[in-house]
Amino acid sequence: MAPSAPRTRAAAAIRMKQIALDNQGRTIRRLRAQLANERQGLATMKKELEYTQVALEASHKVIAGLTEIGLSMSKKIERMKVKKQQVRANHVECHQKFQARIHEDEDSMQAQHFLIEALVDEKDSLLQTIHGLQEANNAPAPFDNDWKEELEEEPEEEEIEDIPLGEGEIDDE
Repeated sequence: MAPSAPRTRAAAAIRMKQIALDNQGRTIRRLRAQLANERQGLATMKKELEYTQVALEASHKVIAGLTEIGLSMSKKIERMKVKKQQVRANHVECHQKFQARIHEDEDSMQAQHFLIEALVDEKDSLLQTIHGLQEANNAPAPFDNDWKEELEEEPEEEEIEDIPLGEGEIDDE
């Protein structure tokens, strides 16, 4: 029995090494399978990242386009504000000119009214002078009944009211 003992030990050692190699083989296959799964997962993640990058670049282009549109709109709004201020200034200037013309016309009308009153007073004075001369010369008064002045009703002056600044056709909105 002694000679078989070393063989059984060697066989047992070989058997143990075989079991260890089998275990290592299974571990290697399992690790290779895990590695393949990880590689598949990484490939999927890489594709997703590429899609995300493409979407992100498209998003950046959209944002850049929107920013450009926003800047263009801002410029247009600024031009419209300037134009609105110019229109408002022109409106104010026209309003002031119109008011000045109204005041000039009112002053002219008032001067004409004073002139008419002075002419009427002068006419009355001349008629009285003529009547006085006719009486002094004992001449018949041809204008006795005809020249009596009818009471003139002074027409009421129409007051032209100032148009308040800010009213008109220009809408601020």
